[in-house]
Amino acid sequence: MTTSSLVIRSMRNCELTACSLTFVPLLSLEWMMNSLLDIVRDNGSPPPLAHLAFKFLYIITKVRGYKLFLPLFPHEVGDLQPVLDMLVDQNPKDSETWETRYMLLLWLSMICLIPFDLARFDGNIISEEGHARMPTMDRILKIAKCYLVVSDKARDAAAVLVSKFIVRPDVRQKRMADFLDWTLSMLSKSSFQTMEGTVVMNGMLQALAQLFKHGKREDCLPYAATVLECLDNCKLSQSNQMVLRKLGMKLVQRLGLTFVKPKVAKWRYQRGCRSLAANLQAQGSVVQNQIITVPANEADDEEEYDIPAEIENVVEQLLVGLKDKDTIVRWSAAKGIGRISGRLPKELADDVIGSLLDCFSFQETDNAWHGGCLALAELGRRGLLLPSRISDVVPVILKALTYDEKRGACSVGSNVRDAACYVCWAFARAYDPAELIPFINQISSALVIAAIFDRDVNCRRAASGTFPHGIEILTAADYFAVGNRVNCYLTISVYIAGFPEYTQPMIDHLVNMKINHWDSVIRELSTKALHNLTPRAPEYMANVVLPRLLPLSVGTDLHTRHGAILACAEITHALCKLAEENNRYKCKIILTINFPFMSGLLKKVRKLIAFLLLTISGGWQWLINDSLRSLSLVSITLNTKSEIFLLFLVTQYVSELRNTEEMIRCGFSRALGALPRFLLKGRLQQVLEGLKKVTLISPADVSFAESRRDALIAIAKVCQTVGVKGEGSEEEYVCKDNITQIYATLFTAVTDYTTDSRGDVGGWVREAAMTSLMEVTLLLVQNEAELINANICKQIMCWLAQQSAEKIDKFRAHAGSVFLTLLHFDHPPVPHIPHREELERIFPRSEKETLNWNAASEAFPRITQLLGLPTYQYYVLLGLSVSVGGLTETTVRKYSAQSLFDYMKKIQNDSSAMESFCETLLKVFEDNLRNDRVSVPLLTMLDQMLANGCFDIFTMQENHPFSVKLFTLCKEEIKRSKDIRKLRSSIGVFCGLIQFQGDMREKVLFQLFLLLCHPFPVIRKTTASQVYEMLITYSDVVDPAIMDEVMAILSDTNWEAELPVVREKRNCLCDLMKVPKPQLVSKAPSLGSQASTAYNPFCKLIRLKNSGISI
Repeated sequence: MTTSSLVIRSMRNCELTACSLTFVPLLSLEWMMNSLLDIVRDNGSPPPLAHLAFKFLYIITKVRGYKLFLPLFPHEVGDLQPVLDMLVDQNPKDSETWETRYMLLLWLSMICLIPFDLARFDGNIISEEGHARMPTMDRILKIAKCYLVVSDKARDAAAVLVSKFIVRPDVRQKRMADFLDWTLSMLSKSSFQTMEGTVVMNGMLQALAQLFKHGKREDCLPYAATVLECLDNCKLSQSNQMVLRKLGMKLVQRLGLTFVKPKVAKWRYQRGCRSLAANLQAQGSVVQNQIITVPANEADDEEEYDIPAEIENVVEQLLVGLKDKDTIVRWSAAKGIGRISGRLPKELADDVIGSLLDCFSFQETDNAWHGGCLALAELGRRGLLLPSRISDVVPVILKALTYDEKRGACSVGSNVRDAACYVCWAFARAYDPAELIPFINQISSALVIAAIFDRDVNCRRAASGTFPHGIEILTAADYFAVGNRVNCYLTISVYIAGFPEYTQPMIDHLVNMKINHWDSVIRELSTKALHNLTPRAPEYMANVVLPRLLPLSVGTDLHTRHGAILACAEITHALCKLAEENNRYKCKIILTINFPFMSGLLKKVRKLIAFLLLTISGGWQWLINDSLRSLSLVSITLNTKSEIFLLFLVTQYVSELRNTEEMIRCGFSRALGALPRFLLKGRLQQVLEGLKKVTLISPADVSFAESRRDALIAIAKVCQTVGVKGEGSEEEYVCKDNITQIYATLFTAVTDYTTDSRGDVGGWVREAAMTSLMEVTLLLVQNEAELINANICKQIMCWLAQQSAEKIDKFRAHAGSVFLTLLHFDHPPVPHIPHREELERIFPRSEKETLNWNAASEAFPRITQLLGLPTYQYYVLLGLSVSVGGLTETTVRKYSAQSLFDYMKKIQNDSSAMESFCETLLKVFEDNLRNDRVSVPLLTMLDQMLANGCFDIFTMQENHPFSVKLFTLCKEEIKRSKDIRKLRSSIGVFCGLIQFQGDMREKVLFQLFLLLCHPFPVIRKTTASQVYEMLITYSDVVDPAIMDEVMAILSDTNWEAELPVVREKRNCLCDLMKVPKPQLVSKAPSLGSQASTAYNPFCKLIRLKNSGISI
């Protein structure tokens, strides 16, 4: 075996991955390339092997990049003709061998660099037949042109070939002008509005961009103006093709670099020596003295030359490109701005910077801000942004670091903030620290704030840069630490606030930018962060922040109001705890706030306290209670008793639960759940009744799932607040008189399967109901467990078992978690759990935390074991029906079905278990008849079970009751149905029932033949197809003598044809298989319409003869 064969075999066996290739040394790459090229050069290698070798070469090229890989190609004179011959033999339209063509073109582009005139390879160009052979130069050019207009990866390699080939001295003199004419002609004729035109323009633009990149300026300059004019006429900025706009931007900047002389701007800023060793050895003052400065008169000595007029057009296009909708186009334009500015005189470059700063207007989009930041970073990195401009740039960058614009349900600006961090990094590397001293506090504060408070993890990581106390801060806020947003807001922020220069800016940022954020998670985290930061600046919080928040808490903007209310609550709580620690009177901090406005303050505070009821808890509840008793209502005199206000408050909250706006219901439901005990005392039944009505579904509020969810959460909170007392009053406690009502409300909510345009919104209600069931049950268990009777506990566990078997991972996981929590609760145990011992064996206590209910492969093998427990069988089977018969092939459907089939195999020989299972299955079907949420997937599940032989034990018994009842239910389910999916699923069930012996076969065939003439063509076609498969599977159904004729009718008939044609074929099948033919029966005509009724097709029904069943 040769070395090359070993390489191929080893690469196949080891499945060489991109990750491993990244670390392969250059010498090893060269050895691998030579080994693979040996296979290609071997004339005895079969074409598939050569293609495989090129495929491996392409994988290596893709990982390491063609620029690194290109010099490793052998480029001897002897390689030219073989490579050309191999390219000629290739088929440009073969989609299986594009890697071969790509690598051959790259190889040829390297061979083209041989330092010999290509005319020497032509020799005697007259062939033996007397025909002139094409010169080598023209052959290569023809190949390049051919592959510049293909749609695969070979086009990119052809552009590289052009850039290497056309710039050769001999080719440049003879073919460059012609090639550029051909390229511009192809560009002019093509349109980016067609797919073919897009492909051609892509190849032409790549070729031109590569050519103007690698060609000498003096060679390309005569053609640059013409190419720019042609490019302008193409109007690529109007194209929807991102790649075309990017290539157009690359070509524009290359043309701009061709127009101006290649020189390094003498006016640019140069920081000087930045060697780490030199900085460590030298004193700071010495290092600063090493900065290279440009003498004032040096600009006068600069060589004077004219800037072509085309540069203005180029710069204008690049500035427009900074606002493009795609990042790669903006990035290419930014690099072009940097490169061209480095060749312009100082005054013109400064004009470019002035135009660039116009991108940072709030009338501009986030795209313009992002492109502007990228361009500023490029200019700063290259030293083209002079220190005199820093004062103009820094304010812009500070705004960009917090740029966040709301768009619909989300926001834009993360790319702007990330690019702004890149600008700061570029400035830190480009400028001497002395230049940035006036701005260092502003920049560092903004970066620290971005590093810990930005919503996006990539921006937080990008902002973790260099600033004062950098080492200490970066130790706490390293790359991995800032990846956790909660950790940033609640832990790292407290540490950084210990540095005085950052404390106030951090607090101001949270108050100004984050508590009114569109994302509720950010608002809540911000208020918690303010709570944690309060001990760092208590006086500032009390005297400045709180007075600023109070008017915001009663403002019109919903986000601002929500954030301000939470912030007031959190800061007040923190000040209260701080006063407690310092043994100060708790109210003193609040009452001594220096409010800048006193008029109307009581009214605002009263409103604020009503909102704060949503957030209060714990030891400072007395403060709000006392305030409620002290503050007067505008419509009541100052001497009115506070009880009137409290009664009015609860009554008003309950009355608002019937509001026609869902969000108002949500708010007042949550408010009732947050009320303290003294407000609920004597009014518990009123509150529970009001919340119960919110959880009920009516036609007017069927989509109010969020209000039902919040009402269920509030019921559990209210129960926890008032406590349990078995013999107590139902107006004050959870007791024996109201516990049944509470559980009935929660059980009803578990069956909420409402769907709308948002999806399964009823899932939110079910999730809240399960949580509330757990909380109320544990509350009763820990106080008076005797209030939980056996029936209630059975219903709880059965409903949870059903939810644990359903298809949506999130809700299944929540149900499973609640199920195991109740099962394994020990303080004390939950009483009356059915089959506790068996459940503890199926779900061991040791796996309570480790069992992953989200993973279908772990959850369903466990939950299907509950089918063997009579109490749970019905509910688990109900949940499994939806999972097994799901609409799409998912892991849930796969593992749920497999787990069900495994269970069925275990009980196949147990007739009593099978009878019980089938009885329960039919009960589920009967209870959910015409309930499409259950019946449609149930039909699909029955189809799979019949196909997998789950009922084989009954198939040999004639007219088994299971098959008879199932057949009847299926007919009833599809009666007058127009649901395509339901009808298709029923066809599979009918075909599966054919395996049962007795009269069932004739009934099934009759039903299937009815469906062969269904009004829907797709149902007729599906029925014929499945009947065909059924007859192949169960060959004993049809007499072998007529089998071929029956199969021919089923397969050859166009079942989507007109009904009279199809009916004739169907009747033929009925005659062959001795099945009664369905007959068309006319309705009895009404008086006065006998003449017309006989000819009215709508007055006819297909009736099942002798059975009275119609479709």
